[in-house]
Amino acid sequence: MPIDLVLLQAAQAAQGATEPHQLDPLQLILDASLVVKLVLLTLLVMSLFSWFVVGTKLVRILQAHRQSTAFLDLFWNNQDGNKWPADRLEAIYARISSFPGSPLARVFHAGYVELAKITTSERGTAVDDIENVERSLKRAMGREMTQLENQLPVLATTGSVGPFIGLFGTVWGIMNSFLSIGAEHGATLDVVAPGIAEALIATAVGLGAAIPAVMAYNYFVRRIRVLESETESFAADYLNIVKRHYL
Repeated sequence: MPIDLVLLQAAQAAQGATEPHQLDPLQLILDASLVVKLVLLTLLVMSLFSWFVVGTKLVRILQAHRQSTAFLDLFWNNQDGNKWPADRLEAIYARISSFPGSPLARVFHAGYVELAKITTSERGTAVDDIENVERSLKRAMGREMTQLENQLPVLATTGSVGPFIGLFGTVWGIMNSFLSIGAEHGATLDVVAPGIAEALIATAVGLGAAIPAVMAYNYFVRRIRVLESETESFAADYLNIVKRHYL
């Protein structure tokens, strides 16, 4: 064999030996231990479920805000001071089906139904009648806020538990790395690096699932509190109108 060919092969072998070994994240996940794979699968399911909740909740809250604004425009349209036509509530009730996603419209519906029961049945004292309408408004408000807050615990749970699940996978992976070091009686980079990288992937996935969930949870809580405040203000104004003009 020519000497120059031998030297070339030796140089290529030396270059290959000095090149750093590339760690493929996907291959690390495939080669991970069963516990780490279960951790990653759990975090993936939690992340997908939280993103589903984010999408549906965003649509619901935006719809509630848009339709509540439109309903308020209808409710207060062409109202001047203390003037309130006797058939005004009936006209609003006839158009309430146009606002199926508005908490304010549903609170109005509950109050209107209770007021209709009072006016068409044997009347009690004015105080009792007003209290009945007020209770119906409060029940409707509580029901609407509960529906708006539905599924938010999924985001809260993902945001709070996700990093700890990822940390558990990290601890398990590091433990396996140390066990491998002890079994081979050596602490070379080739022995330690795959286990450490596998462990850190679990932490990264846990944070990736938790951070968007926390941000979405805080955003939705704030928007729901705004809707709750608007609903309470509307219920107070509505009850005041009922007191002045109908009871």
